[in-house]
Amino acid sequence: MATQDKCCSIVPYFKIASGKTEEFKEICDRFIEQTKTESKCLYYGFSFCEDIAHCREGYEDAEGVLIHLENVGSILEEALKISELIQLEIHGCEAEISKLRVPLASLNPKFFVLEYGFRNEKP
Repeated sequence: MATQDKCCSIVPYFKIASGKTEEFKEICDRFIEQTKTESKCLYYGFSFCEDIAHCREGYEDAEGVLIHLENVGSILEEALKISELIQLEIHGCEAEISKLRVPLASLNPKFFVLEYGFRNEKP
């Protein structure tokens, strides 16, 4: 069973520098406010486990991912001054992932290709 779901999710993990968690959380507030303006964003939020932060985020398609990264680029640069991107996964169907491989290559992501599944349509 193939999927028609075009949703792309970004799965980044950040290791926060010692003593910088509160500063990182302030940056998270700015990420959230900036991302709220994006029409293709399906969900967005941060979760924490000790000094590791994870951003849980999904977009309608690859274009939504690229719009997001452009939109928050300066905030991301600031976050990376007090954290390290220790893992980055991109999840989506091959048709959408193929649009992200070159633009995201410098971030060295792991690409996970969605092959089976569905998305419920909500009214």
